[in-house]
Amino acid sequence: MSAIIDDKVVAGAQDPNVVKENPIVILTDKVKSLYLFRDHYFENHSIENAINKSKDVEAEMKNTLAKFDECKGYEIDGCRAKYYYLKGKTLNVVDKFTPQAEELLSKAVKLEPKLIEAWNELGECYWKNDDIQQAKNCFVGALPHGKNKVSLRNLSMVLRQEAALTSEQKIKNVQQGVEYAKDAVSLDPSDGTSWAILGNAYLSSFFTIAQNPSILRLCMSAYGQAEKDLTAKSNPDLHYNKAMALKYQEEYKLALESFEQSKLLDPTWDTPKEKQAELLRYLNNVQSSINSNGSIKPKKLFQMIQSLNEKHLGPYKGGSYASGDKSVKLELSYLKDLVRGINLEKVVFGKVVCWIQDSDSVPFAFCMVDEEKTCMAVTLYNLAKGKGVTVGDSVAIPEPFLTRHQFSYLDNKFDFKSIRVETPVVLVVNGRKLGRDQQANVKMSTFKKSD
Repeated sequence: MSAIIDDKVVAGAQDPNVVKENPIVILTDKVKSLYLFRDHYFENHSIENAINKSKDVEAEMKNTLAKFDECKGYEIDGCRAKYYYLKGKTLNVVDKFTPQAEELLSKAVKLEPKLIEAWNELGECYWKNDDIQQAKNCFVGALPHGKNKVSLRNLSMVLRQEAALTSEQKIKNVQQGVEYAKDAVSLDPSDGTSWAILGNAYLSSFFTIAQNPSILRLCMSAYGQAEKDLTAKSNPDLHYNKAMALKYQEEYKLALESFEQSKLLDPTWDTPKEKQAELLRYLNNVQSSINSNGSIKPKKLFQMIQSLNEKHLGPYKGGSYASGDKSVKLELSYLKDLVRGINLEKVVFGKVVCWIQDSDSVPFAFCMVDEEKTCMAVTLYNLAKGKGVTVGDSVAIPEPFLTRHQFSYLDNKFDFKSIRVETPVVLVVNGRKLGRDQQANVKMSTFKKSD
């Protein structure tokens, strides 16, 4: 019979002077090395080798499992829960669901309900099998045994993916998800994965609650913190979600570059490639629409411009308008005279010549032409589904925010200006200010490949 002394096992039956390492210590180190291999893969391999990462991780997993075979029988020698947890975690290192991992981890938490790491791994396992509710139960079940960053940040994610019967419940889930992610970051501010998940929580908030630029800035700040961590920086999900945030910040070149980085880190994942191609199509459509005045024939365009009438400025006609208890000056300006950034005390006015479809339906984009035949794109956020403007509408935009997009990417060259409008309720269309019924929230979630 063997006696355990600290982390060593004395094989007293054969030779009392021979000391062997505790198999659980050996297995713990082996599993730790497996996850270091996966999470720090690009510190030891070039990005050109990314196509081989999954295969290499599986090979390391098999090597680790072989070590468990060497320790066979130890699972019944006093540390079964730890043994089952470590083996289940080994099988859980790959992106796909493994039934044996679920079985082993379930045994671990039954034998030792206070084993937080096993609860978290089991939750990940259910998650990979699309069982969101069971995954949530595991992360919730781990917290009474100890507040930890993994349970908190995973809860942030599952809450955003949990089915909600009402929009109010969906909003509540997203808000709670932000709080869980903040708590995870507070427990370990150096953990880039927690920062990345906080960024994703803010991005979900942008789409579910309010498309507010300040939320995007918080999102980008969190992603910036995440990239300081080599493990998080090597995750293609981070660069994909960052690209989505950059797209809605209208930082198009940076968005395209982030999609590219996501593609390089995982060449087998098609979504970044598809989103990058969609963004390029969208930008090319905007560029060609501006260059061609929305493909409106010259005679028709002349008639549209001639029909512009200052009475269609509605409340913005006359040089000022009431905003609450104060009066705001507004001077009618031409599109060509706008400067970059916000144009205070200015209003622009033109005819809609086309709208530009985007696969995500956000923003609602259209082109307008003013009296001087200047054509410019307009990106409109927080627009209710099914609402918008149509070709021929007269549109007035107060204090427009102008951006110039001038860059090259691959074989594409872009040089156009656009006006960003955060809410439809500031627009005047055909002489009437749009009502609150035009404003709504858009539901969208960030992407996690293992979902």
